Amino acid sequence: MSEPTDKKPATDELKEQALFYHRYPRAGKLEIQAIKPLGNQRDLALAYSPGVGAPCLAIHDNPHDAAKYTSRSNLVAVISNGTAVLGLGNIGPLASKPVMEGKAVLFKKFAGIDVFDIEIDAPAIEDMVSTISALEPTFGGVNLEDIKAPECFEVERILREKMQIPVFHDDQHGTAIIVAAAILNGLELAGKSIENVKIVASGAGAAALACLNLLVSLGAKRENIWVFDIDGLVYPGRTTHMDQWKSIYAQESDKHTLADHIEGADVFLGLSVAGVLKPDLLKQMADKPMVMALANPVPEIMPDLARAEREDAMICTGRSDFPNQVNNVLCFPYIFRGALDCGARTINEEMKMAAVRAIADLAKEEVWEATGTAANGEPLIFGPDYLIPSPFDPRLILRIAPAVAKAAEESGVAERPIEDYQAYFDHLNRFAFRSGLVMKPVFAAAKAAEPKRIIFSDGEDERVMRAAQVLVEEGISKPTLIGRPNVLETRMKRYGLRMRLHEDFEVINPESDSRFREYVDEYLALVARKGVTPDRARTIVRTNTTVIGALAVKRGDADALLCGVEGRFERHLRDIGNIVGKDEHVRDFSSLGLLISNRGATFFADTHVTYNPTAEEIAETTIQSANAIARFGMSTKAALVSHSNFGSRDSESATKMRDALGIIRERMPELEVDGEMHGDAAISEVMRKRNITDSTLKGEANLLVFPSLDAAHITMTVVQQMLDALHVGPILLGSAMPAHILSPSVTSRGIVNMATLAVVEANRSETTHKVAAE
Repeated sequence: MSEPTDKKPATDELKEQALFYHRYPRAGKLEIQAIKPLGNQRDLALAYSPGVGAPCLAIHDNPHDAAKYTSRSNLVAVISNGTAVLGLGNIGPLASKPVMEGKAVLFKKFAGIDVFDIEIDAPAIEDMVSTISALEPTFGGVNLEDIKAPECFEVERILREKMQIPVFHDDQHGTAIIVAAAILNGLELAGKSIENVKIVASGAGAAALACLNLLVSLGAKRENIWVFDIDGLVYPGRTTHMDQWKSIYAQESDKHTLADHIEGADVFLGLSVAGVLKPDLLKQMADKPMVMALANPVPEIMPDLARAEREDAMICTGRSDFPNQVNNVLCFPYIFRGALDCGARTINEEMKMAAVRAIADLAKEEVWEATGTAANGEPLIFGPDYLIPSPFDPRLILRIAPAVAKAAEESGVAERPIEDYQAYFDHLNRFAFRSGLVMKPVFAAAKAAEPKRIIFSDGEDERVMRAAQVLVEEGISKPTLIGRPNVLETRMKRYGLRMRLHEDFEVINPESDSRFREYVDEYLALVARKGVTPDRARTIVRTNTTVIGALAVKRGDADALLCGVEGRFERHLRDIGNIVGKDEHVRDFSSLGLLISNRGATFFADTHVTYNPTAEEIAETTIQSANAIARFGMSTKAALVSHSNFGSRDSESATKMRDALGIIRERMPELEVDGEMHGDAAISEVMRKRNITDSTLKGEANLLVFPSLDAAHITMTVVQQMLDALHVGPILLGSAMPAHILSPSVTSRGIVNMATLAVVEANRSETTHKVAAE
């Protein structure tokens, strides 16, 4: 099928989508929210006059108390003058605002840090310094962004001398930290020492020089570093485009081109322009060379071209579609997190090196299943294609922030050293699985593997079609929609969707499909002894799209099923049970709901299947739920909730939950679980300890298990509305093959989430079957 002649270029489509994203439903990407109640006269008196006078005087007497009584200790300024914005250049401070808002969103999402983005009309060094330094009483830290070199060096230096809070130019140091971690790991794999390697750098801007400075701090020798820019080699006496920071790396030579000095190089550091490292130059590098081709969007050499010339090369780029992406989000949120939490006065070399080593070490740890797989579907394992962790690894905050805080303390710049690192780790661990971060590892795992075929029973529904468009664009799945082709074509045009029939997605037409007879025979073989006649089977397969979808999965025409946008849950479950069937290791189906809100992620079981489960069924559901939660890269903390609190009542319901606990502990002794308990005791360890001191559940439960479907469903839906939480689910547990029944109220976003989860399940199921076959 040829491309439509009116199809817009991809760049134009991305531009339109980006403008729409930034404009609707409200302009921008940020808002300010109060975190304290203001619902009555007393609240007003405490929040403002006269109550506000007490913390004001306390801070006046002891400035360090600002960390106790204000948001300063969790507030960072992202500041730019717009002189070097991304790849856009000097576009000015106002035009840079979308970028700074984006940086603020990353701080909040990845590390829970609040940000004011500040764009200043101050191109001169003196103006920048005076403006920024005057803001010190407001902020706990300053992130300088998109300020051109060489001014950025001097601005940061002066501000660090004048201000008693961390000042960090991420364009320099964020890139340098990730690059250094990758190089340390690459050299380790190559069996080389940083003290002896030859480094050739193409580019001498802020990021490149910061990378070299940090590598020198880690042991690299200046005499082994050769730097090139637009004028060629940086050498003593050169007069064009030179400055004091670049001159540090000047090398004596009568040869001034990259080609003259690339021979025998162990590391190529590229922060320049596309195509600088030619294949014939790569051939001249030392054995097992490291190629840091970081120009964006097109690197100094494309990884596939580099690999074709040098199979032994270890390659990093700034792109997400190749292994070893150097992405500053790997470090800057977590460095500030650690610095703010210990009250650091600055971010010094010791703290940066601690971050480097924490990132490098994390890449050597066993990769969590939820973090994803390599592009070829193989597990991610420390090696040439996995030198640095995935940006979606939830352990980044757990490794970097404590390491930075510890280095600040040991180097004497921490005003409020962390008193209990285990408690600090637990606090960070709770944050790591809050809000949208819960789904990020699932998306990363789905996108890293081979796209799976997800079949949608309700293919003509607008929400399903819009979700399918997203899945196609993101490369997560090649969907199959059950629907009439003419209806699908008409609605795609109406909704402005760009999917192409039979190219981007497949179709099963319930009115006419060549597989109809085979599907009928398959269905009849499964249900003939359940009262279904041949005539009835033909009618069902023609009219019941859930049956069609389930048969497609059963026959191997699809990898997972999503249904339920229309119709009753029980009917869809019956069809899945008849066709796909239950997993051989479970007694029955059950379900799991997930609510994601600003306070965290909480799972609810069983919200849709068994009305009045037995103790045995509750135990099985809990164990299945724990296995499902592991796919999100999370550890389960389960609470069996009841109207009884640790034996306070002996009703039938309470006894059932008590018995279920015993079964769970026998079958899955490693699971952190306790009960029966009140709901508030499940959420609050303080409340729990008022009733029992030796509970095996620590902290806040993230899995609530209920004695009945009524209790589970009512609680989950009420909490969802009260917290305005995102619902993911219901997640069907116990199916022999991936299949999920959506809620009729599901949104397109919800469908995308469930489809992505189904892709991960399908990949996991495929891997399990391969292992079993071997």
